[in-house]
Order: sequence, then structure tokens, then C-alpha cells
Amino acid sequence: MSGGMHPRADLQALVERGTVIEGLPQVRPEVSTVRRSSVLILFGELDRIDAASDAGVPPELDVLLLRRSDALRHHAGQIAFPGGRAEAEDADAAATALREAVEETGLDPAGVSVIGVLPELHIPVSNNLVTPVIGWWCRPSEVAADESESVDVFRVPVAELLDPAHRVTSVLDRDGHHHRGPAFVLGERFGGRIVWGFTGIVLSSLFEQLGWAVPWDPSREAPVHG
Repeated sequence: MSGGMHPRADLQALVERGTVIEGLPQVRPEVSTVRRSSVLILFGELDRIDAASDAGVPPELDVLLLRRSDALRHHAGQIAFPGGRAEAEDADAAATALREAVEETGLDPAGVSVIGVLPELHIPVSNNLVTPVIGWWCRPSEVAADESESVDVFRVPVAELLDPAHRVTSVLDRDGHHHRGPAFVLGERFGGRIVWGFTGIVLSSLFEQLGWAVPWDPSREAPVHG
């Protein structure tokens, strides 16, 4: 762990010094056509956890992820952060992220402390301009899928994601293009699914900049379908 600080302090320091997510465009597209969204990257600490690795993070540290419905138009079936499109009533990006997280997971927003926001990221395939919002779960609550947009909700141990045995390079061949990116293989209790694309890139970049990452073999590949 960077500087031996608590993970929440690491996250606060990262937000304050600023960050650039490698592998995703941060150039603002034409405002008149883009869809604005926010995602909540929510870290917390589980009461009981069976996670061990060489990563210098507490074994109880976790991050909230969900599996998107197969019926959705974009990124169907993928593992993702809670989040969605901004609405007129949302005061800011953090309000959007929290509202969407409540809708998709049922969490109690009163137990979430917003640490800060990261620079906007553009997802070309869905023309989304996404604002990542970093949060800390001060008072965890029960979560469950809403069955319309999310079909699974789970708190994944960060130490498990950082374990080199769970790190792979995703490989996507689509429309004549070959895409590669950092990815994570979830444990069997989470369905053994691959966290890739936007979510995999953001997590990988954050872990590196936070000083939490441990060396892994990028030559290990896993095919994905999008």
C-alpha cells in the first residue's frame, strides 16, 4: 500500500493530486451528441473475507461491482460499476452516480461518503462521457440486483483482483478490429466472469496509481465478446 496509509487515505490523496486513466480517451467529444453518465467506484471493508495475496492491501478491502443485464443495448452482460445516464434533476456527477447505484443495487446512500470525482472519460462504442466518482462505504448496507439493469451485485475483495493469478489481458476481435486491455478474472463464487473493457481499464489504472498493484503476466490472454 502506498506510504503505508489506509486505503481511504490513498484514495483521497489520488483524487487530490489528480489522475489520468490510461487506455481511455479523455478528449471531450462534441457536446451536442454525447450522453453524459456517472459511475460509482465504491470501496469498503467487509466484515468477513477469505482473500489472500501478495498485495499490500487489507484483506477486507472490497469494491462494489455488478453484472449488467443481457437485455441492455450497450455493454450487455458485462461486469461494471453501478452507474448510468445523468438526469435533469441530478445536482452533479456524484448525485447521478449515487442515484443510479441506489436504483441498481438498493444500497443506502446515507452510508456512502463521496471522496471525489475523476476526469471525464469517453466511451466511443456507446458515445458516453462518463465521470467516475470515488466513494467510501462508511456504513455498508445490503445490496441486491434490480433485475432490470443488473442481474448480480457483489462486493469483490481487492486483494483477489490484485492476485496475479486473477490478472489477464482481454482480447476482443470485433468488426475487423483487434482490442487488448487489462482484465481481471473473478473467483468462482462470483461466477468466474472476466472484468474487462471500461471497468477493467479503470480498475487497473487506479490500482497502479494507488501503488496497490503487484506484478502480473500480461501475456496471459482471455478472449471476450462484446
